[in-house]
Amino acid sequence: MNALLPLFAQAAAPAQGGGSLVPFLFQLGAIIAIFYFLMIRPQQKQRKLLEAAILALKKGDGVVTTGGVVGEVVHIKEQIDEGKATKGMDDLVTVRTGDVKIVVQRRAVAQVFTPGGVSAA
Repeated sequence: MNALLPLFAQAAAPAQGGGSLVPFLFQLGAIIAIFYFLMIRPQQKQRKLLEAAILALKKGDGVVTTGGVVGEVVHIKEQIDEGKATKGMDDLVTVRTGDVKIVVQRRAVAQVFTPGGVSAA
């Protein structure tokens, strides 16, 4: 029992000479960089591609709305700003699905695809 006493005394003693904060900050910075390059940046790129595809919608494109409605773009009514029609996410898009036509905002489009089935975003 007396032979184990010095081991317990070493374990219980506080560490001598405080540790540096630099390694901790380096590790924290590395974790933040990993999250940025593996999660945040790819998601931003994907969102920009989808937004570009939505703004480039034209008559005849196939779309899937956020509600799950699959259809074909029949008409796009762009907002008028200072006498000019400008493309924006508040534009109204008429989508034909089956025998029904529905009107949704451009921002409600979740996916754009060509009639051949190739997804644009």
